[in-house]
Amino acid sequence: MSTNRTKLRVASVVAGIGIVAVLAAGCSRGGGTPNETGDGAAQASPGITDTSITLGITTPLSGPTAGPGTCTVAGITAYFGAKNADGGVEFGDGKTRKVEITALDDEYDPQKAKANYDQLKSSVFAMTAGLGTPTNRAWREAAIADEVPQALIMSGDPIFSDQQESPWSLGFVPIYQNEGEAFGKLLASSSDDHTVAILSQNDDYGEGYVEGFKKGIEGADNIEIVKELTYEATDTSVDAQLTELAGSGADVFFNAMSITPLVISSLQKTQELGWLPSWFLPSNTSSPSAILEPGGAAAFPGVYTVAFAQAAAAPTFAESEDGGAFLSALKEYANYSDVPAFPHCVWSYQVGATLEQVFEKMTEPTRDDFMTQLRSIKGYVAPLMLEGSSVDTTEDGQPAVSTVQVQKYNGKGYAPAESWGQ
Repeated sequence: MSTNRTKLRVASVVAGIGIVAVLAAGCSRGGGTPNETGDGAAQASPGITDTSITLGITTPLSGPTAGPGTCTVAGITAYFGAKNADGGVEFGDGKTRKVEITALDDEYDPQKAKANYDQLKSSVFAMTAGLGTPTNRAWREAAIADEVPQALIMSGDPIFSDQQESPWSLGFVPIYQNEGEAFGKLLASSSDDHTVAILSQNDDYGEGYVEGFKKGIEGADNIEIVKELTYEATDTSVDAQLTELAGSGADVFFNAMSITPLVISSLQKTQELGWLPSWFLPSNTSSPSAILEPGGAAAFPGVYTVAFAQAAAAPTFAESEDGGAFLSALKEYANYSDVPAFPHCVWSYQVGATLEQVFEKMTEPTRDDFMTQLRSIKGYVAPLMLEGSSVDTTEDGQPAVSTVQVQKYNGKGYAPAESWGQ
């Protein structure tokens, strides 16, 4: 498909570079024409009727971040595809609605993301699940002005979870500072001395991770940052930075990088340079099969990341009830037959489950009531969450999920890292 928007009667996601997908996870179109019940109840917002609700997504479905981008659509489409097949979701107003998804490709380009939002805002009830900090930031202020929910998006930028700054937004995944701090605390707990080199994306994404890491090691006299460099998200190579960082001889490399091909090439380049530190990678660029294996990560003494959700590639995942249901729904309703290499498929499935909790509490078909109920979920353990993690949307400044577990790569997948080196 080459058009930017294609409407399908059956939910369809193709997990591949260069593919654009627009999905309808339900039956008839939800429509953007407001309606009003005969008993004088609140007038419905655009994108919702008595029988359906339409959600919009702008996310990278082509380009270097298409792998995780397609997952942000596939997981939520799978979740609501299964719900629709069972009759739909019963809302708090007593009406049962099918949930439809309309997704547009932004190629991880902020201008395209803003154009997609402008195209969708009048016909969808809420925007959700889309990947990317710069892309979601590109239309955040417009969503505030238009009073369109920007709900449970895939960005760890804390601005989306600040109710003063972003009254119509809420992030889903842990903020970057939480991820970086968790790793910093683990490293600081080591009984050995460590030197650290840092390479971070020159934007809020990279700055957030570094800020959290530095907070995590604050006061630790066994940790020294010996070199710190940045790169641009548009860069196609970071070889020069890696060469300079390798010269530091650091035994730990904190790499706050969001671009999949750059992570792979960075793993390969450091080996060429003969620099073999332990690594930290963000949760969204740490896939064992899509990144670590092609990058030859087994050559390093340790590769660490953080997680809050189960990994679909784990040996026991498919055997569990929730894992089996997820993989089955992904194949049947999202046309995604492979075991996901990226965690975003599981994350967006959890977004769907969280949205269902919100819908069940809504007593009015309005965006205002949606936002009220969105910020009232507490202690909800979504499907496929790791033990100790839950959804809590009630804390201002924190996203829906704020707890993370540090994990270490074992050559095939990840295992919990309770202490450094273990």
